[in-house]
Amino acid sequence: MSPDLRPSIVVLGTGFAAFSFVKKIDVKLFDVTIVSPRNHFLFTPLLPSTTVGTVEFRSIIEPIRVARSEVRYIQAYSRSADLQRKAIVCEGTADAQQFKLSYEYLVIAVGSKSNTYGIPGVEQHTLPLKELADARAIRQRIIECFENAASPSVSDDERRRLLHFVVVGGGPTGVEFAAEMNDFLVDDLRKVYPGLLAFVQITVLEGAHQLLGTFDETLQDYTRRMFLRQRIDVRTDSLVVRVEKEKIILQDGSAVPFGLAVWTTGIGPREFVQQLTIAKDRIGRIITNEMFQAKDSYDVYALGDCGTVEGKNYPATAQVAQQEGAYLAKALKQRVLGKSVQPFRYKHYGMLAYIGGERALADLESFKGKGFSTWLFWRSAYLTRLVSVKNKVLVLFDWFKTFVFGRDISRF
Repeated sequence: MSPDLRPSIVVLGTGFAAFSFVKKIDVKLFDVTIVSPRNHFLFTPLLPSTTVGTVEFRSIIEPIRVARSEVRYIQAYSRSADLQRKAIVCEGTADAQQFKLSYEYLVIAVGSKSNTYGIPGVEQHTLPLKELADARAIRQRIIECFENAASPSVSDDERRRLLHFVVVGGGPTGVEFAAEMNDFLVDDLRKVYPGLLAFVQITVLEGAHQLLGTFDETLQDYTRRMFLRQRIDVRTDSLVVRVEKEKIILQDGSAVPFGLAVWTTGIGPREFVQQLTIAKDRIGRIITNEMFQAKDSYDVYALGDCGTVEGKNYPATAQVAQQEGAYLAKALKQRVLGKSVQPFRYKHYGMLAYIGGERALADLESFKGKGFSTWLFWRSAYLTRLVSVKNKVLVLFDWFKTFVFGRDISRF
């Protein structure tokens, strides 16, 4: 097809769904433009490892411009969409100037944001864990808490507050951060802050009855036992009603003081999706058919966390988004060539989670694994799923460096 006659596709986002779509789309048939304020793809399964320096930040990102040289990238925010005229209003991140982009097909893959559920104080006093900037802020705050607690002018009660690290949310992200934080404490911080070890506490607050609610019950119980052995305090059935500057207030009226509170519970729609005049479910996700076409807007597609297939309940995970992106790239090719398009079929490969102390979980259809051997499997699985040879080498080097020299505790 002539380059001038190719249908135009505008892709919003650079997450798993968008990145997978861009890697698979036939650029001979389509003119593709990516719009996102983030100019890189982020391998989020290893994001908790970056909060303590087990893995460095740049080891798990891939610049979007090198994903496909034939694809155009614009660093900008998507502000609004005119679905009738097939145009997107964008705003440049550098100059804040607005401009319009026309499209023939629109792929919305903007992901989600942390859901605060309208709880007062969450946005002001807790840190989310969704982006590299979040991980860097958490890493800085951890060292700041220890340095402040090391001051001779600080009382013991204040040291206990400063060195109380609270994780709100007992899903995979929250559990993995708590595990990485405990490894950081046991392997590194106790050596450089020996006098502060008695004041440190890690607490996981979960509103449900159990951690890792989507995992097998035996693996949930194993995680709780492991956390108990590691002296990580797990408080289930603990609903947060308010967050103040230095403490979290629970539904039962109790207060949990903290030096750092990490919010990892739930996801919500981004502002762009919120303002779209399009059918959505009760939590704000775009409702689509099994080909990811939005209701009443068949040239608009929604992938990943910002969309939901009507009648299905796919988990909000990287593997789902990755499969959706690859499927849509193939489906659009078949559509433009006049071939029939088959509905999406999700293949579940199982779930993995790191729980600290060189122990991990694997919840697969044919295997429920836990322990050290599963940790080796966890590492090898994530290593093979990294998107480039460069990332694989960097992550391997980071793991080796951490094993030999420990984690870096500098703050800058």
